[in-house]
Amino acid sequence: MTHPSVHTPPRPARRSAWGARDLGLISVFAALLAALTLVPAIPVGPLGVPITLQTFAVSLVALCLGSLRGTASVLLYVIVGLAGVPVFARFSGGLGVLAGPTAGYLLAFPLAALVAGALATLVLRRVRRARTLWLFAAAMAGSILVTHPLGILGMSINGHLPLGQAALVDLAYWPGDLLKNLVAALVAASVFKAFPRMARREFAA
Repeated sequence: MTHPSVHTPPRPARRSAWGARDLGLISVFAALLAALTLVPAIPVGPLGVPITLQTFAVSLVALCLGSLRGTASVLLYVIVGLAGVPVFARFSGGLGVLAGPTAGYLLAFPLAALVAGALATLVLRRVRRARTLWLFAAAMAGSILVTHPLGILGMSINGHLPLGQAALVDLAYWPGDLLKNLVAALVAASVFKAFPRMARREFAA
């Protein structure tokens, strides 16, 4: 006995996790991070760790791209700098920066992007009101939980400072970080209004 053939619709092609548009955005935001970092820095404290726009750029990248893509973008920037391209503060680059007092902050940036990006995605999926405020909170979480603790540790190890003294030096960067993270949240909220697909994390081509 023969059975009538059953037509099975073809499965839709599985979309790759990252498409050309994703990779393009990762590269563009890494370049933006490098460009903002090269804005003249202001040295602060006994170790001369400068105030830069790096934290603003890291937060903006994380809020706009999310955890994985944001981390990839920041990591690309860090790798390019460690490879010798002078994209770090004060036109520096190369592995030698890892022996300097800024090493902790620099190594913290990809992890901070991971935290802030993950929280930003959660905000975008679940929050409909006061998004800018919650995006600011997500950016600050990356700074508070990752950037400042690792920055303090780096200053203590490479700058030969007691942890308590390094923490006091780090306090000088908090007012600027509050302002930069607020601006990053405002810019990100404007980007999401202009490009709703980015708010939905739909990047793949």
